[in-house]
Amino acid sequence: MASPSLPVTLDDVIAAQDLLSGVVRPTPLEYSRALSERVGADVYLKCENLQRAGSFKIRGAYTRIARLSEEEKARGIVAASAGNHAQGVALAAQLLGIDSTVFMPIGAPIPKLLATRAYGAHVEQVGTTVDEALVAAKEMAASTGAILIHPFDHADIVAGQGTCGLEILDQCPDVKTIVTSAGGGGLLAGISTAVRALRPQARIVGVQAEGAAAYPASLAAGHPLALTTMTTMADGIAVGRPGDVPFALVSRYVDDVVTVTDEDRSAALLVLLERHKMVVEPAGGASVAALLTGKVDLKPPIVAILSGGNIDPMLLLRVIEHGLVSAGRFLRLAVRTGDQPGELARLLAEIAEQRANIVDVAHSRQNPRLSFGEVEVQLSVETRGPDHSAALIGALRSQGYPLTLLSGTP
Repeated sequence: MASPSLPVTLDDVIAAQDLLSGVVRPTPLEYSRALSERVGADVYLKCENLQRAGSFKIRGAYTRIARLSEEEKARGIVAASAGNHAQGVALAAQLLGIDSTVFMPIGAPIPKLLATRAYGAHVEQVGTTVDEALVAAKEMAASTGAILIHPFDHADIVAGQGTCGLEILDQCPDVKTIVTSAGGGGLLAGISTAVRALRPQARIVGVQAEGAAAYPASLAAGHPLALTTMTTMADGIAVGRPGDVPFALVSRYVDDVVTVTDEDRSAALLVLLERHKMVVEPAGGASVAALLTGKVDLKPPIVAILSGGNIDPMLLLRVIEHGLVSAGRFLRLAVRTGDQPGELARLLAEIAEQRANIVDVAHSRQNPRLSFGEVEVQLSVETRGPDHSAALIGALRSQGYPLTLLSGTP
């Protein structure tokens, strides 16, 4: 049992692993040659994006729900989530034959919303953040007697997530560094509980979205602090306040918590798509982003956890473009040229001469910045990288074209 000073212990995580046998999938640990070459150290990917329901969340959700009493199960359960916890709760409830209601923010990714309903949960959309949805879930629990299944702030949730750490130690016994995304901290706390007990010399690093990073300030203060605002595309880790249970463990066991930007995550997702054929959501690729940006003290072998793969295809399109821009392989340009026949063809021919690929072209005479007899041509152009982008821009300027870089790295 957990003690007052330690909300979750190694014994709790081992007990959760026994409970989850035959329920969760032991996910693969894949060696990444591409990342290893990029960072100069052996890197392995723990593929929780291939877990049932598309993320690690089923581990904690099933552990928590399965341990309810029969009387509690009869009252039904309620949860709040942007999507991954929602699917984990819905699937666990379905497996255990329990009625479930999930509150999700307005604007939650459509695939996560549809999947949660497909697992049998009743879904209500409330507010614009997980924190606002959680208020509604707590109100329902208080008014109906349904059991609240918190996404991260409960010992059973943390113990269940910690089983991922046990798998890592079994698959990579000599691991020296483990890097994982962190929102409320359930996964980070669970893994650190298991790993610190069995491999005390291993470094454990959490990664948060720069625009939704509650842990650094909270750790500095010595207690959980709430953010006043959050801005990030990584909905899976957009949590405004660390949970009390995970915070106690993270503050005790975790070596460092770093932050990465949306641009960092976009570039990481592009690497995972191109080099590993892995579909990962922005929160799920935060660990790889931290490695690529040099935010982690590298002690190999390194295990980076891909915490989830539930990404909206429309967001994936934007992330791919964003990642290409961050990698210097996609430019948006506004070029001024003369409004005479053949001028557009001459501009396009110059770009073709530089062997860049034009994705789209928009031609405008209405921009107030233009002089009489000028037009502005906005182009989206694919290049082979930053050097090629710089060469293209240099060639256009040398031909006398005034241009503005709208996005990309010259």
